[in-house]
Amino acid sequence: MNSRRAWLIFSVGAFVYLIAVMQRTSLGIAGVAAADRFDASAAALSSLAVVQLLVYAAMQIPVGVLIDRFGPRALILSGTAFMLVGQLIMAFAPSLTLAVAGRILVGAGDAAIFISLIRLISSWFSGPIVPQLSQWAGNIGQVGQALSAVPLAWVLHNFGWTPAFLSAASASVLALFLGIIALRDRPRGSEEWHRASSLRDAITHLRAALKRPGTQLGFWAHYVSQSAGTVFAMFWGIPFLVFGLGYSEQTAAAMLLVLVGTGMVAGPIIGLLTARFPLRRSNLVLGIVFAIAAAWSTVLLWPGEPPFWLICLLVIVLGIGGPGSLIGLDFARTFNPLRSLGSANGIVNIGGFLSSFVMIFLIGAILDLLDHARVASGEPSALYSLESFRIAFLVQYLVIGVGVVMMLRARRRTRRKLHQDEGIEVAPIWVALSRRWPRRPRG
Repeated sequence: MNSRRAWLIFSVGAFVYLIAVMQRTSLGIAGVAAADRFDASAAALSSLAVVQLLVYAAMQIPVGVLIDRFGPRALILSGTAFMLVGQLIMAFAPSLTLAVAGRILVGAGDAAIFISLIRLISSWFSGPIVPQLSQWAGNIGQVGQALSAVPLAWVLHNFGWTPAFLSAASASVLALFLGIIALRDRPRGSEEWHRASSLRDAITHLRAALKRPGTQLGFWAHYVSQSAGTVFAMFWGIPFLVFGLGYSEQTAAAMLLVLVGTGMVAGPIIGLLTARFPLRRSNLVLGIVFAIAAAWSTVLLWPGEPPFWLICLLVIVLGIGGPGSLIGLDFARTFNPLRSLGSANGIVNIGGFLSSFVMIFLIGAILDLLDHARVASGEPSALYSLESFRIAFLVQYLVIGVGVVMMLRARRRTRRKLHQDEGIEVAPIWVALSRRWPRRPRG
């Protein structure tokens, strides 16, 4: 545990995840090019991202079960190979139908990478460093988003669609090669008791993980904290900035870099807070969600076009949501035994992507409805107008609001079980703060 070999495993695994994030977010910088290439409606174009996220979310539990049965290395390698093929299809797709097929493969491959990496970290490391390494893994992965926002966007702008996606596919070739050479499931000589002996045994672990309130709490924490930033970065951020606000494509891509940079700065801080205050992790998640809601409310209610500094503030706040969602996986780690950790991570990791693809689809559908109504009333078409975006983005409050309610219910059950099993009682945050606040002497 915590050996030099462990750090090599972590480094290679994090690099593979970095490439996976680049493949996942490559569509975000190609939204405008996709509109020109496929000449489709907003709802049809959003299906590219929706299908990818739907497949990603749907594959989480099967992937978790397979990790518990076959180990994380096999899943990382097969997932990388799937993404390689998917990006090759995207590079040459002449129609939206083939492009959707390519994104399905990208989503299926991407689904296997991160929770396998989290399992590798738990197998090769121990102690308080584990939640911090989970945050660092997420941070390193976000560099992949920067790669799609700058060099991949540059290739797309200067050389076109096919060279851009071929470049992305070539990165997966390198990741697959390094993974085959370096990755191993566990330290040599360690016990293998935590691997399920059969698929039936792995499914039994899945059912047990699903019933644990701590797993459910992790699912809803991931659901509420990740989705707003994912929706912005993966699909609707670039159209909103370019068409809704009139920014250049280069400025819009730079804004995505701000989002990535924020996550890289916030990640280690959130990791330290998670390790330092494990009983207050849910409060940290709720604080992030309320900050995102406040930022979006200010932008959407601003009279006229929001100023540039406010959009920068919004992007910064959205960037905190990604590292915040990893707290959900820390809930899975602390409330599940290692033998079912793959299944628990799979359950939790569905959350943010489930809410993301629901919101991406609903935003596209609302934009189409508003434009159809505008044209029917005799006005010219303005599919991506700022006013339409203001209305469409309101759907985030409904989807995430439901998640906050469910998270609070899961937290109540988790704290009750924690008290029953370990005798630990977690007081409300205001009570804990009042106990720490120095009282002034009377008289």
